[in-house]
Amino acid sequence: MASNANHIDATSDDQQFGYEQTLMYGRYTKELGRMAKKESIRLREEIVIPPSALDEDKRRASPCCRTCLSRMRRFRDWFFGKVGEDWIFLLLLGIIMALLSFAMDYTIAKFQTAHIWLHQELRNSVVLQYFAWIAFPTILLLFSAGFVHIVGPNAIGSGIPEMKTIMRGVVLKEYLSFRTLIAK
Repeated sequence: MASNANHIDATSDDQQFGYEQTLMYGRYTKELGRMAKKESIRLREEIVIPPSALDEDKRRASPCCRTCLSRMRRFRDWFFGKVGEDWIFLLLLGIIMALLSFAMDYTIAKFQTAHIWLHQELRNSVVLQYFAWIAFPTILLLFSAGFVHIVGPNAIGSGIPEMKTIMRGVVLKEYLSFRTLIAK
């Protein structure tokens, strides 16, 4: 009976803090933006540069270099301050997606050209033409399936249910990572 009471207390604490363990290694938070800001502040505070390292850089640099470094730091701070704004983020996202789409279309066109070329080169043998017509896409399919399993198992499937889940406030561990992007 005591263990049941502890379970009820733990459940009420989880509900009080807006935390719920899910099967997808995530957590649900009612105010996701506030949690993200707190996490970024915590991460910034962990990275501390010792003052001696800064002083050493200042002593080595000439006045011209210090001015240039100062301007570059101001530009960096301004740029990364603006990246947090939605319009710049969406612009960068659109450009990156357009480049990825162009690269995928180009690669698919090259593979299609190679597929047709291989079929035409084997025009003397109908059996080899059939085998090449079937084997070429099968080999590409097996390669892509193996690649996804090795590089990013989170990339299996269409991703639409996962994106709906993320948009509802569940943080999926390592789903929006670079490895998943490459595997997709």
